[in-house]
Amino acid sequence: MKVTNSSSNISYSIGQLNNNTLLALYKNMLKPRLIEEKMLILLRQGKISKWFSGIGQEAISVGVTMAMENHEYILPMHRNLGVFTTRKIPLYRLFSQWQGKASGFTKGRDRSFHFGTQQYKIVGMISHLGPQLGVADGIALASKLKNKKQVTTVFTGEGGTSEGDFHEALNVASVWQLPVLFCVENNGYGLSTPTNEQYNCKDIADRGLGYGIESHIIDGNNIVEVYTKVSALIADIRKKPRPILVEFKTFRMRGHEEASGTKYVPQELLDAWAAKDPITNYQAFLKENNILNDVDEVKIKETIVHEINEHIEIAFAEEDITPNETTELNDVFQKFDFQDYKCDDDSKEIRFIDAISESLKQSMERHTDLIIMGQDIAEYGGAFKITDGFVELFGKDRIRNTPICESAIVETAMGLSIAGIKSIVEMQFADFVSSGFNPIVNYLAKSFYRWNQNANVVIRMPCGGGVAAGPFHSQTNEAWFTKTPGLKVVYPAFPFDAKGLLNTAINDPNPVLFYEHKELYRSIRQNVPNNYYALPLGKASVLKQGKDVTIISYGAAIHWALGTLTENPEISADVIDLRTLQPLDVETIYNSVKKTGKAIILQEDSLFGGIASDIAAGIMEHCFKYLDAPVKRVASLNTPIPFAKQLEQQYLAKNRFEKELKTLLAF
Repeated sequence: MKVTNSSSNISYSIGQLNNNTLLALYKNMLKPRLIEEKMLILLRQGKISKWFSGIGQEAISVGVTMAMENHEYILPMHRNLGVFTTRKIPLYRLFSQWQGKASGFTKGRDRSFHFGTQQYKIVGMISHLGPQLGVADGIALASKLKNKKQVTTVFTGEGGTSEGDFHEALNVASVWQLPVLFCVENNGYGLSTPTNEQYNCKDIADRGLGYGIESHIIDGNNIVEVYTKVSALIADIRKKPRPILVEFKTFRMRGHEEASGTKYVPQELLDAWAAKDPITNYQAFLKENNILNDVDEVKIKETIVHEINEHIEIAFAEEDITPNETTELNDVFQKFDFQDYKCDDDSKEIRFIDAISESLKQSMERHTDLIIMGQDIAEYGGAFKITDGFVELFGKDRIRNTPICESAIVETAMGLSIAGIKSIVEMQFADFVSSGFNPIVNYLAKSFYRWNQNANVVIRMPCGGGVAAGPFHSQTNEAWFTKTPGLKVVYPAFPFDAKGLLNTAINDPNPVLFYEHKELYRSIRQNVPNNYYALPLGKASVLKQGKDVTIISYGAAIHWALGTLTENPEISADVIDLRTLQPLDVETIYNSVKKTGKAIILQEDSLFGGIASDIAAGIMEHCFKYLDAPVKRVASLNTPIPFAKQLEQQYLAKNRFEKELKTLLAF
């Protein structure tokens, strides 16, 4: 049934929709519009600091949300207020969120719509926009693996489709046939940049063709078309899991945010879209077809306005958050109670690489939903053959080859965590993590602090030099992450530690970067218990006891230090293998330095900005009166790591350590 009325600029084909549904669509659109109008008043009054308006785009948020089940996840943007209100989040909680108060969702730690809530199955955006698309892939993957027959919906704007995350997420969703509805709100401008300066295709929906994804174009201002077409698409995805791309044609009637204004928009364009307002047109249609009358319209608006005012007063009356340093620090990581699994006497001598493989295998057996993802890790067994044979043991659902898209795979891991599934991501080389840097430092690291959502992800990082692999396969880049609150960084040097620490990293519900030095893979052997055991993070290992100096190191460099002492048996030294860089065992370090009076820190990473600098600074602050000499740092050259063997040997700190150690002892 198609109904066109003379007072409306939009045609509505209501089909079998009953009046209750038609009115519900109207009410759900009206509420965010009236809230926004109130927010604009409060903004002018200085009672809120910023506002991102979605006026003119309500039909998309409301229509899509009403088409979904409440237990299905939605990942909205900052103009999707209708998602939050249609999911019936109490308004005072939204108002408190926008004012940075405790009744919001982020304890005042993030603004506006940068939050998520498991209660309402909403996962909010971060300012970088793109990562949420890959996160939707992860949630959808969990749904598919558990055969839940659920759809995950994720929003982005036309500007966001230029980001690499968009393309990576579509490709992963297509390759894995994930039940994701990708919703692009094409509202004409990315801040002030018009679409003709953002992409060079007729429709964004065309981009789905390149990824083998079904795509559709929907009038984003027609609430009936949005609701009915999206309902049909979602119902079909539940039956036949696959991704679908939908481009909603709409317009942003106000600035990117209110301070931006709209002077860059031609007035005739604003006038044309004002005539297509989704609410005024739909209201006219309802009245003309006797579904809504003037009396009911007034009652509906009065009810909503009363609710808004009542909840605003609740939010305004709430006291401001009182800063508490302990609370802030304790909320960076989800609490993890280490469980000690004891070592059996039964052991065998194995290589470092075998210890990693054993840990992964035994962890896969213990955690029956644990997933490992990475390039070439399935039938091929990974670049270093660590997961060789795993497909036969655990199947391809759990041992997943990925496209070459580090960013999307890290985001997928985050989505799996949101859906309650652990995952391990293998970076083929630690160097390649730069392609996934943004979601690690801005999503995994910050989610628990922001809205109490942990990132149950381990990222394995084959790293290090000494194997003549050159600038792009030899970095030891732990310093990129040790300074990022919310990440744990583990860097073992021995097979025994590697197995026990990796087991713990997998058990830990927080994001862990686990460094594995490639040169150690097949060169270091040790007796390692056959059984499953765990070692605590944040506890260093004292390998040698001495009185003259404290040597602090980790990874391959710890073996350089031990080799130097073997060649110089007269040197009496404490040797501390850090094992974990974040958290750092400062107690063991400081106790040793107070005993010996001298400290030297050896790292493979280049000197400036490395973790040795922070350790040295900490020793100076906490142990100064015990020191008999300046703290010494020894590190590799401040250059990229070169390929040629003789250049690499010159670059590495290995051959300079002995001289620097003896200089310190002679001070």
